Amino acid sequence: MSVTWDDIGGLVDAHERFLAGARVDSDVRGAVLESWKRCRSVGVDPDRLLVPDAADVVLDEGFLRAAEPVLHRLSGSLSEVGMAIALCDGQGRMVQRLGGDRVLRGRLDEVRFAPGFDASEQVVGTNGVGTALAERGPVYVVGREHFADCLQPFACAGAPVRNPLSGHIEAVLDLTCLRDDGDPLMVRLVREAARDIEARLLEQATERERALLAAYRRAGRDAGGWPQQPTDADMTRGSDGEGAGRLGRIDLAVLREKAEELLAAPTHRTLDEVMLSGGRSAMLLRRQVRGAAGETGVVVEARILGGAGLPGAGVVRTTATGVLPVPEAAPLHRASSAPTAAAPKTSWVSTSPVIEQHPVRTVVPTLFERPGAPPAPGTEDRLLLLGDPGVGRLALLARRRLELLHEAGGRIGTTLDVARTAEELAEVAVPRFADFAAVDLPDLVLHGEEPGPLGAETPLRRVAVGSVRAEPDLYGVGDQVGYVPSTPQSRSLETGRAVLEPVLAQAGGWLAQDPARLVRVLRAGIHSLITVPLRARGTTLGVVSFYRSGQPTPFEEDDLSLAQELTGRAAICIDNARRYTREHNTALALQRSLLPKGRPEQSAVEVAYRYLPAQAGVGGDWFDVIPLSGARVALVVGDVVGHGLHAAATMGRLRTAVHNFCSLDLPPDELLTHLDDLVARLDRGEGWAVDSDQADSGIVGATCLYAVYDPVSRRCTLTRAGHPLPAVVAPDGRVEFVDLPSGPPLGLGGMPFETVELELDEGSQLVLYTDGLIEDRHQDIDTGLARLGTVLARADRPPEETCEAVLDAMLPARPSDDVALLVARTRALGPERVAQWELPSDPAVVSRSRAAVTRQLAAWGLDELSFTVELVASELVTNAIRHATGPVRLRLLRDRALICEVSDGSGTSPRLRRARTEDEGGRGLFLVAQLTERWGTRHAPEGKTIWTELPLTTP
Repeated sequence: MSVTWDDIGGLVDAHERFLAGARVDSDVRGAVLESWKRCRSVGVDPDRLLVPDAADVVLDEGFLRAAEPVLHRLSGSLSEVGMAIALCDGQGRMVQRLGGDRVLRGRLDEVRFAPGFDASEQVVGTNGVGTALAERGPVYVVGREHFADCLQPFACAGAPVRNPLSGHIEAVLDLTCLRDDGDPLMVRLVREAARDIEARLLEQATERERALLAAYRRAGRDAGGWPQQPTDADMTRGSDGEGAGRLGRIDLAVLREKAEELLAAPTHRTLDEVMLSGGRSAMLLRRQVRGAAGETGVVVEARILGGAGLPGAGVVRTTATGVLPVPEAAPLHRASSAPTAAAPKTSWVSTSPVIEQHPVRTVVPTLFERPGAPPAPGTEDRLLLLGDPGVGRLALLARRRLELLHEAGGRIGTTLDVARTAEELAEVAVPRFADFAAVDLPDLVLHGEEPGPLGAETPLRRVAVGSVRAEPDLYGVGDQVGYVPSTPQSRSLETGRAVLEPVLAQAGGWLAQDPARLVRVLRAGIHSLITVPLRARGTTLGVVSFYRSGQPTPFEEDDLSLAQELTGRAAICIDNARRYTREHNTALALQRSLLPKGRPEQSAVEVAYRYLPAQAGVGGDWFDVIPLSGARVALVVGDVVGHGLHAAATMGRLRTAVHNFCSLDLPPDELLTHLDDLVARLDRGEGWAVDSDQADSGIVGATCLYAVYDPVSRRCTLTRAGHPLPAVVAPDGRVEFVDLPSGPPLGLGGMPFETVELELDEGSQLVLYTDGLIEDRHQDIDTGLARLGTVLARADRPPEETCEAVLDAMLPARPSDDVALLVARTRALGPERVAQWELPSDPAVVSRSRAAVTRQLAAWGLDELSFTVELVASELVTNAIRHATGPVRLRLLRDRALICEVSDGSGTSPRLRRARTEDEGGRGLFLVAQLTERWGTRHAPEGKTIWTELPLTTP
């Protein structure tokens, strides 16, 4: 039974988590994850694909002639399995579809995977055709690795088919089957078929290439004739299991690279020595060759020496490696592959300027011997390269530059961090382009701001350094640099152009920066410099310096364009990171300005709190501790849906609204009802906007939990709107999640909110939090609650320690969602600090209440407040008896302030007004307001309470 990647790779929900912004690096293969990122960046919709029909998709007739026999043979070999063959052009558009059983053809027709289908990655997402083009190599994609939902029932393997002379991708070959029938060996099948097509394309090479190869053969005949072809015994001789004469892939790659360099080298270089594995070495020999019609080229041959597994005498004959020349283009090179009984087969690879190459097959034998000079024991000769040295040098440099730029495109800008992006530029440049690279930026860029004009002696910060070895005499990361006007760096900043200094020893302007230091740098071997300004969107962000030391050749004029292109790509990424940093800092500053600053003065609870922004940016979580009348305190935690500036601004509006509603002393359920109405109006766009033509941005909603604790009665009233359950930790460490009915999230409306009232022992901890603490894409809410309960189950732990323990146990280093945590340990206002009297509705009790107040203040040592408190209590009691109904209650609380309260059975609130000259009443409440620091009214089901606060002048 076939095992799919879905079964072993943990992809059941990785696709969904990726789309939601979670990290899935450990769950998804690297090539597939990079493809997903590309698909997301170009806006591919995985749920709905709009695939245009590509009309008149054709391939070159010569290519079709080369591909037809290969496709026919491959189709025949797959006739017994449910697998279809697709041939697409170099843009990923399908030209032909062959094979497949009836079920597979029907499923493919359902998704329109037929001629004319555009399978490029930017259109249909991750798949065998488009991803093979993007990766420029063979790929295997199965099941949920497809970005598009409609392609997930399939498994596919694709490989590009290259023109062996130019190296350009001419087509893509793809094998597709149902997911359960998939097998990674499909990659091998499609890759071999692509190589066979490339081999047939090579057979269509021009007469010039064939003429030069014929000339090389004639040189062998003139020396005494060609040797006999190697036998199978020759191929397997040796002790390494592969044959002593055969070379591994690494050795072949080293030989190819050195042979390319020798082919492209000046004419005076004719020999080179290369060390290989197994104690072997290779001598490379370069010599001229001329065709019968006057074609000229250069041959690079290799003689393999040594090796413990080599025979003691004679020649070890193996399949030769060789290269065909490319007129007015690049050379080709050939890597060995298994021979047949009829003739040895060889593999060919284009070394033209493309990003990477893959071998193809041909049947041209080039192994030769010179009978007049028999090889020494343990040696053999191989043809490695044949081509034009001038074109070869340009092609080699161009290919390497393109490879570097391609690598830079994939490695620079992987994050939105300015410093990290600068480091990636230095890492790419060293050692492929330079031996030392430094990126200097002003501090404003690091903070996300516009840098302003940069020029001579502008303070810059060395942000990143790349070096092949330690350079102690050059500035290091974190150093501040101010370049003098004569330096290449200052000139490039002022002109906006790259500056080349091919001989630093003669660059007086560069040495003027710090003569003593830079002379030591010259002595260390650094000899040339290119400095390029980092410019993006018309703004200069900094400067990059590239140095060469260990490389034998200094920078040339041709290197300027590469340095500018490399720096230009990095500049865009750095500017993107800078802009993101600015927006992130702005949102973070807004959110921090809207969150509580410090702890309010209150005695009801001991409070500790934490707020952690999400990895993706700021969000809408908030918390609050709000002192209320009567020594009570309100505890609030809320969460606005979404992230970014809008969520932070909405959070600020809701927090302000909660404060305003608290000032009215509304019961918890009424407060949430008013807040729910506010969110609904904001969601309908009824909020105020700067531009009157623009409605307020809609929001989905918010959750909130509101609790009020009274330290006198030790009772806590709670209500919630779609928010996670609060936890109560008893003084002995027992943890209980309050069974609090959940109302709908704020903004939905239509449903009343229910409250629950608890009596808490002194020293209990009330733990409020947002859902980011207990729930994420890797953990459901029940598991999170269980973990939280385990962490909280500890007695006698201060709130600060509780916050630390909870965050350490519950959160990763970079949480995916905002987290707000509020821990409040309850206190009690004991009987010794509370005095209360029940008074009948009789004016005669007013004098008795004044006397009782005076005695109580004397007992508390607050005699200096007696006159004021007597007057306030007398006015409030008189008004209650005169204007209200029911029993009257007078209460004094000694807290941070002296609180005087009078309660009655009436629901009518008194109103402060200015009395006219002729009025006999109406001045009592005005007098109370003048004598106290604060006053107000709060309502209860059985009536109302008028309260006042006076500051304590003595402890």
